[in-house]
Amino acid sequence: MPSSPHPLDALVGPIRYASARGFANLANVKDLRPHLAAAIDRARGKLDPSRLSTLEQQLGAIDSDQLAPRRAAVSAVVAVLAAEGFALEAGAAPPPAPPPPRAPVSSQTGGIDSSDPLHKALLANSKLPPPARPEQTSLVDQMARTVGASPFAPKKPVEAPKAAKPAKEPKAPKKKKGSLTPTPLPEGEGKDTAKILSIAPKSGSLATLLKNVGWRINPRLVGALNKKGLLKTGDILFLLPRVYEDRRELRKIAQLVSGERGTVIAEVTKADEVYGRGRRQFRAVLADSSGSISAVYFQSGPWLKAKFPVGKKLVISGEARQSSYGWEMPHPETEPADDVESSPVHFNRIVPVYSGFERHEQRSLRELAFRIADKYAVDIDEPLPDELRTRLKLPGLGEALKYIHFPPGDAKLPELDAHASRAHKRLAFDELFFLQLGMALRRRGVKVQPGIAFEVTEKISADARALLPFKLTGAQERVVKQLEGDMARAEPMNRLVQGDVGSGKTAVALIAAAIAVKNGYQVAVMAPTEILAEQHFRTFSKWFAGSGVEVGLVTGSGSAKEKTSARERVASGQVKVAVGTHALIEGSVGFDKLGLVVIDEQHRFGVMQRHTLTSKGVRPDVMVMTATPIPRTLAMTMYGDLDVSVIDELPPGRTPIETKVYSDRARPKAWELVKSELAKGHQAYVIYPLVEESEKIDLADATQGAEQLKTVFPEARVGLLHGRMKQAEKDAVMNAFRAHEIDVLVSTTVVEVGVDVPNASVMVMEHAERFGLSQLHQLRGRVGRGAAKSYCVLLASYAQSEVAGERLAVMEQSSDGFVIAERDLEIRGPGEFLGTRQSGMPELAVANLVRDQPILSVAREEARAIIDRDPELAAPEHQRLVRALEERWEGRLKLASVG
Repeated sequence: MPSSPHPLDALVGPIRYASARGFANLANVKDLRPHLAAAIDRARGKLDPSRLSTLEQQLGAIDSDQLAPRRAAVSAVVAVLAAEGFALEAGAAPPPAPPPPRAPVSSQTGGIDSSDPLHKALLANSKLPPPARPEQTSLVDQMARTVGASPFAPKKPVEAPKAAKPAKEPKAPKKKKGSLTPTPLPEGEGKDTAKILSIAPKSGSLATLLKNVGWRINPRLVGALNKKGLLKTGDILFLLPRVYEDRRELRKIAQLVSGERGTVIAEVTKADEVYGRGRRQFRAVLADSSGSISAVYFQSGPWLKAKFPVGKKLVISGEARQSSYGWEMPHPETEPADDVESSPVHFNRIVPVYSGFERHEQRSLRELAFRIADKYAVDIDEPLPDELRTRLKLPGLGEALKYIHFPPGDAKLPELDAHASRAHKRLAFDELFFLQLGMALRRRGVKVQPGIAFEVTEKISADARALLPFKLTGAQERVVKQLEGDMARAEPMNRLVQGDVGSGKTAVALIAAAIAVKNGYQVAVMAPTEILAEQHFRTFSKWFAGSGVEVGLVTGSGSAKEKTSARERVASGQVKVAVGTHALIEGSVGFDKLGLVVIDEQHRFGVMQRHTLTSKGVRPDVMVMTATPIPRTLAMTMYGDLDVSVIDELPPGRTPIETKVYSDRARPKAWELVKSELAKGHQAYVIYPLVEESEKIDLADATQGAEQLKTVFPEARVGLLHGRMKQAEKDAVMNAFRAHEIDVLVSTTVVEVGVDVPNASVMVMEHAERFGLSQLHQLRGRVGRGAAKSYCVLLASYAQSEVAGERLAVMEQSSDGFVIAERDLEIRGPGEFLGTRQSGMPELAVANLVRDQPILSVAREEARAIIDRDPELAAPEHQRLVRALEERWEGRLKLASVG
């Protein structure tokens, strides 16, 4: 059994994260004081008084608005933790291996066969030998370690670092034109401009500053690069072109196609300021033998006139449009036509166009990229093992980068624009492979720690199942067996359970909870809302009734006396199953012997919140649940360090929900359907996106809607529920709806999760085009929970977007949450699907999780195989992986997360 926890255990994770990489994360970390205060309370009487005093001295500054005192306070805490035996930094990497022999990179960039799709080679050659079972030692283990209990260290006083006197900030020196000193961007600016690949090395020759390359760089370009933080040769080499322009053959003006990019050579016939659309513009007319076109700039100045001298031949590139003025090219890239025949960079080839740079900056940036690729691509350290690259037929990294920046003459333009060339696929593989390698290390970092080996006998398993008043479905049985296998092993369980709305995840969680309680441990069940927490409390209380197991509710509501009593019963061990909200992670809540943590709707909790709850026990087993189906590709990416189970079967007796999409004009039909269901004794939901009328958005609101529906359904009892109500008011409304004292519940999305009223058989959603697919599916899941046939009506405005129409069509066609999630991913793309980037996960610049599913599958298989064969990455051929992994993850492996 694991030893008793150190009183500072729960402090290690937040402080490790805040102090990592020279305190790089500190500005983004909030609310460290509650963690510190709770740790101090636990440490009283157990910790050396001088160390305790040092920690207490930091309470005032650790959440300071000023970064300097915060950093000093965190440094003092780090010193105490180090003295107590906690290693906050990653273990030292092995000595760097000698540089591997350079792979020959042809000076010609045409060495990649673009006619052979790379993913076929990947899939065909990824059959791996069975991994040997390694001995588990502790090199990369330290890199991947999660926060756990540390032994009590010999006590010696720790002096807090003395806080430096705040010095007057020196005035920033005036920047010289073309200076390469980084300029901080205002919050929110520049996020979608230049995008550097997440696989860009941060050491070696590619770390050379641009000011040291040995040739002069255009000062205007230097300023643009400076603003985007592109300061090194590697930043340019790993800057991905957004699209490409085909300059193998220059067109005549008459050959341009409206809406498409084109490049023409023409002579300037006129150039002057004009007034159009209420403002001053600059317009230059250029002509060739086939016609004329205007270069239009929505600004003016002498520099533009100097750019278009009448009689001069220029090359202009950009998107051609037809307007009432004739052919136009807004803000084109312009170049002198003098070197059309001789230039190896700008003409007679496919050229790159870089994101985030103005058209007039593209020429000088292209020249810089060409020279850097030519000089530095051969020096790139190949991070992948030679055997892996040869077997998967991957081009060399340097070769791929040269190809991407300056494709050969036989390259296919659509393939390049779609980022689907073999060179792009090589970089996509690198991104996904290192992501999966990091996930595999995090996963192993959890697995190698000693955890709780629960006794799972046939009797304990049968007794747990006997608590349920129904028989499990086949899918539930399969997942329960997986959970039992995990719990019986002497390593922490880390399992994600996915299940569609109404699939029975709570029943599976109850069996896991019953096994933990039977072994003498406590269980924490955390839900994101009080409505859902109270529903789980009622459900667990009903199922555990008569078993002698006390179920407690821990939330922020109730009187001070009730809250204190609940927390005392949990701390004493009297409450065996504590169900609650975020209140469970408060410092005032402690457990006597926490063995299992269940987190419902886990995507609504942050990494720190999940970590804080699990740290209240000694490496408890963790089960996270979600009713928001996650497409397989995202599950592999976001949860690669978790075991994933899927409940893909609904309980018997559930009938599919019939979904209809109606226009606003068809609203009377929707109300007729509601009346019909009410007449059968059923109940209804009517969902609105807003609580009260909005002046900015013309949407029906729940408050007005409730009043109107009292007129539409004069015989029905209409209730109103929304998030602005006090908890007691919400509880009263929900209890009345459950007791059928309300027939029609008008609500906002507060009922999205956790509301289970089997008698409700119809839902009408106003302004359904305003909801996302996942939210529509979650809301629809509030009906169809009984045996009666259920309906969902989506009322949508005619003025809906094409994407909104697609969403509604998907809802009408399918009730399968996993099908809907896949379509949602296709419609919105991975970035928007995830909403915010998963904490601790490197950003993807080349790989696309929708397009590159075959590559992701191979990358995951290869990464796990390497970790299975060499868990410490100690083999000589893996030393390049270690260096590359540390650079790509930038220390983020140090904070292991759950979910």
